[in-house]
Amino acid sequence: MLLVLSPAKSLNYDHDIQGLQLPYFRKQSLEIIELVKPKKDHDLMKLMGISQDLANLNVARFKNYSSRFTEKNSRAAIYTFNGDVYRGLDIHSLNDKDLLFAEKHVRILSGLYGLLQPMDKMQPYRLEMGTSLKNEKGNTLYKFWGDSISKKLTKDLKGTENKVLVNLASKEYFSAIDKKALKYPILNIEFKELRNGVLKVISFNAKRARGLMTRFIIEHKINDPELLKGFDVEGYHFDESKSTNTHWLFTK
Repeated sequence: MLLVLSPAKSLNYDHDIQGLQLPYFRKQSLEIIELVKPKKDHDLMKLMGISQDLANLNVARFKNYSSRFTEKNSRAAIYTFNGDVYRGLDIHSLNDKDLLFAEKHVRILSGLYGLLQPMDKMQPYRLEMGTSLKNEKGNTLYKFWGDSISKKLTKDLKGTENKVLVNLASKEYFSAIDKKALKYPILNIEFKELRNGVLKVISFNAKRARGLMTRFIIEHKINDPELLKGFDVEGYHFDESKSTNTHWLFTK
């Protein structure tokens, strides 16, 4: 079993936890860097829908991006993403055995890196998967990555028990997976809350819940998707009546 997460827009490089290995798609990442490196601040503001300050920051990031991953310019990916999902995961409080399990069973989708293992070395960036970016394969990052992410996930799933891909990523990022190229089943997970008598996706809480479930999987060393039905953190429970074989709903 593998699970996939989205990355986070915000990063925390105020730590010295180093990655263990280079990203699998590092050569492809350099191709993307060559496409964005010439862009000016106003180009990034338009391309990514970001502020002037964020554009300036990322112009500098792309300019300084190196083909060499060093202790100075890179950190371990899972310790560096700093959004709602990762606050729910709270990776800093997990132990060494937990981290070993995460390294085998957790993957992070990325616009720049394609697919990351938790302890991959990562240089700072911001480039969302949904970005329109002209490249030799098309006009989007989805076209750039094609079926390569799915082929890598298929390869990684071969070495796991219960060969199922658990989707804890957003629609934007999971759309980068070519379902036809993925040779194993997908289990989609969704989180909703009862508000005024209606079940709704509350974005902030749903993102946090993805991190909470990731932590639940890691701490309990879950290899069998069936055991996910026992997830009951922060009031969530499996809603069998509203779930299907491929789409499981957790409500509170």
